[in-house]
Amino acid sequence: MSDAIAIVQGEACFDLPKDLYIPPDALEVFLETFTGPLDLLLYLIRRQNLDILDIPVMRITEQYMQYIRTMQDMRFELAAEYLLMAATLAEIKSRMLLPVSASAEEEEENLDPRAELIRRLQQYERFKQAAEDLDELPCLHRDIHPVKIDAPFKSIATVLPDINLDELLLALQDVLKRADMFSHHQVVSEPLSIRERMSWILAQMETGSPSAFIELFDPMEGRQGIVVTFMALLELVKQQLIELVQTDIFADIHIKSRA
Repeated sequence: MSDAIAIVQGEACFDLPKDLYIPPDALEVFLETFTGPLDLLLYLIRRQNLDILDIPVMRITEQYMQYIRTMQDMRFELAAEYLLMAATLAEIKSRMLLPVSASAEEEEENLDPRAELIRRLQQYERFKQAAEDLDELPCLHRDIHPVKIDAPFKSIATVLPDINLDELLLALQDVLKRADMFSHHQVVSEPLSIRERMSWILAQMETGSPSAFIELFDPMEGRQGIVVTFMALLELVKQQLIELVQTDIFADIHIKSRA
């Protein structure tokens, strides 16, 4: 079974059919593609772990020409820059066979014909590495896909709880506890009027913004002042001049005008 050249309908075939015709272009070999002659040279140098600062021009030129011949045998069209690089390598190879001039005034390129080629290879290597590093970064619509979800519209109606007398008494008890913290000697007792306190409360409501229940009480007035203020509030609620508002259960009580 190991000598079979193919398996047709479950049966092994050991010989080619006599009437089999294989066109010349039936088999195509795809070699590694390069973006330019510098890319090809850099590949040849890396494959053999050569030092880019000390390129063996003869060996690299032979491998480069072998690649050119392979591409021509495969009938691939070569760009003019590949042929230009082949001519450049041949020129460098011939110049290295010439004796080196001993004149100190010669430029470095004349002393080493490979200098310009090495400079171009180093520059190309830096840009190629930078391009590879950028390609490894996450790319939008390739590695990262944005997701946008519109939240459904939902109308929420806030139902304010009703305020009963028990909650008012609890709030009054809290104010009385605060008043006990400010104990002082009261020499002269000024009479407090519920009507005057009602007018004062209505004056506080003229701004239109609700006032906190606790802010209407002054602990410095003592229990008598707190009780008078509380009675004035109850009278204003009874006469429907103000209303009590609470945003949530056990939340702070606010007072606002009904006007």
